[in-house]
Amino acid sequence: MKILVFSDSHGSPAYMQEMITRNRRADAVIFLGDGQRDIELMRSLFPEIAFYTVRGNCDFNSDAPIRDIVNLDGVRIFYTHGHYYNVKTTLYNVVCAAREEKADIVLFGHTHQALCDYEDGLHIMNPGSASHYLPSCGIIDILPSGILTNIVYRK
Repeated sequence: MKILVFSDSHGSPAYMQEMITRNRRADAVIFLGDGQRDIELMRSLFPEIAFYTVRGNCDFNSDAPIRDIVNLDGVRIFYTHGHYYNVKTTLYNVVCAAREEKADIVLFGHTHQALCDYEDGLHIMNPGSASHYLPSCGIIDILPSGILTNIVYRK
């Protein structure tokens, strides 16, 4: 299973469209907030792909949840924008929340800084910003042999 992860598109959906087009066989897209209109556009352009989304601190009229959990291919994923968990200051709160939910992966955005880490059985990923001067996204491959996480930057 292949999952694309985006955050913080802030009205600039071009990189998301480019990456989803390049990865049309992706099974799911998880959007971590701050660009709800952008992800709704992607949802309409790629109806064959499952989309999961939470709202960010700039998604003022969104009714998307602040955090959510999805089980994809037997892997439990906790995802949030991150502002509610103060991720600009510390990862402790979001990691604790993910561990309480028995997650295998925690995804967050908000900082615009890409991160791919692994700590005591928990994959930790921030895909960075889809609208930054050097846009990035996360790719998660769930394989029979395990979970593989990567950050991809626009070339």
